[in-house]
Amino acid sequence: MLKGIPSLLAPELLKVLMEMGHGDTLVIGDGNFPHASIAGDSPLIRLDGHGCAEVLDAILTLFPLDTYVDAPVSLMEVVPGDNVETPIWDEFAKIIEKHQPGTKIRHVERFSFYDEAKKCYAVISTGETALYANVILQKGVVK
Repeated sequence: MLKGIPSLLAPELLKVLMEMGHGDTLVIGDGNFPHASIAGDSPLIRLDGHGCAEVLDAILTLFPLDTYVDAPVSLMEVVPGDNVETPIWDEFAKIIEKHQPGTKIRHVERFSFYDEAKKCYAVISTGETALYANVILQKGVVK
């Protein structure tokens, strides 16, 4: 145990967060996200039993978002015709605002999101049951 580090951040995840450099990306996927096939050779970190919002909050206690891009946070947009509510996006926005005020969030078409996720440094698999609760974070610099 260490002081000041959320217990949700397992040693494997802390190692990955430390290895990542400016501009590297990380995906947090909900329970329906194709984690293993998207991860490929990238680290796949399983946080079963945890939701995306709590994982996002824990990560952002340590992880700076990139201030050199317009929107360092990406969400998978709802597929046209899919009548789904996305209240988790409001939770994400509050968490992001708490940790890095003024950060912009962009929405990415589903298959484009998958393409971006395949380029991520690491993939985090959660047990999140909310739909469209997938998020990509781009790492910034510690100032």
